[in-house]
Amino acid sequence: MKNRLHDYRKLYEKHQLLEEEIPTDPFELFHYWIKETETNKEVEEINTMTVSTVGLDGFPRSRVVLLKEYDREGFVFYTNYLSEKGKSIENNPKVSLTFFWPASERQVLIKGIARKVSDAESDEYFQSRPRGSQLGAWASNQSSVIPSREFLQKKLDLLEKEYENKPIPRPSHWGGYKVIPSEFEFWQGRPNRLHDRISYSRENELEWKIDRLAP
Repeated sequence: MKNRLHDYRKLYEKHQLLEEEIPTDPFELFHYWIKETETNKEVEEINTMTVSTVGLDGFPRSRVVLLKEYDREGFVFYTNYLSEKGKSIENNPKVSLTFFWPASERQVLIKGIARKVSDAESDEYFQSRPRGSQLGAWASNQSSVIPSREFLQKKLDLLEKEYENKPIPRPSHWGGYKVIPSEFEFWQGRPNRLHDRISYSRENELEWKIDRLAP
């Protein structure tokens, strides 16, 4: 079966990305882009990002998660450390992040090293989650095979009874990663597929090398 998608085309002409208009620090440009995206009512979850890892089988694997925090050191997300992605990161901490905001015709690609955040940081974020999400972290052995949806629901029901009127502690197998970037690429859609691509690669702790890439 062949499905031809040749006619799905879009013109990119909303913005431009020029060297004389960008900061020397990629974190500043990322912050500017995400704050500008916040004002766009067409975007529902601006913190959606794709995390790509190299699996234990040697294949790359990507999944969409939510960015929960960022600063000048890196980008934080939370997950089950025993999940497929957690095991992959434990084996190979080199990961990539991709942000795609179609309404702004923009992408940001980031390469970096994923490191676990402190237990205190994971505890603080876990306690900020809704109780249902806290219980879900206990109920789901993420990425493992389960017999049915009902099996998962029964586990959740038992946990609701166990922790009724009690605080829910963070599971030790659940917590955050911070991705420390070594490279950024900012992609801005432009007409005729001649998109703007600006790369920042880390030279040292304070300086970044800026290059324009062919689209």
